[in-house]
Amino acid sequence: MNRPLPAVRLRVPTHEDAVAWHRVFDDPEVMEFYGGRPAALSVYEELTARQRRHDAELGFCLWTLLDGTGEVIGFTGAQPWRPGWGPVGETEIGWRLGRAHWGRGYVTAAARETLRRVRAAGVPGVVAMVRSDNERSIAVTRRLGMEPAETYTHPTLNEPALCFRLNLSDAQ
Repeated sequence: MNRPLPAVRLRVPTHEDAVAWHRVFDDPEVMEFYGGRPAALSVYEELTARQRRHDAELGFCLWTLLDGTGEVIGFTGAQPWRPGWGPVGETEIGWRLGRAHWGRGYVTAAARETLRRVRAAGVPGVVAMVRSDNERSIAVTRRLGMEPAETYTHPTLNEPALCFRLNLSDAQ
């Protein structure tokens, strides 16, 4: 079934978005693949500050994702891969969405806009790191045209982490 994707808006995260992200992600289901527990507000304060730096320095970041009414519903965007394992030196795309908004196409719509923006910023390709049991995110990578590539062992979880790739010079 192909339905139209919803309208989304992406903006550079504000300091206030740290509070919104903390509220939207304060759900064990949302955090299932990110440690299973909601993160402290200070984690989102640091994350939004880092994303503002990325936007200023790179022209892209993890943007705050807003629905058609302007409500903060999550984030979607790109950033340099930070951990010392996995696709070091690559640009990672990623997303996280509040539970009330799952299954409506928001992530796919926002991720497509992310690809357009990072391509315009001159990024030659992107990766998405997804835990092997995260079927919803794997489905998004497929909708974006990403291909499975390497599998890494997550250093603290000791389980597979799948790396999906997309060459942006080949992508539509």
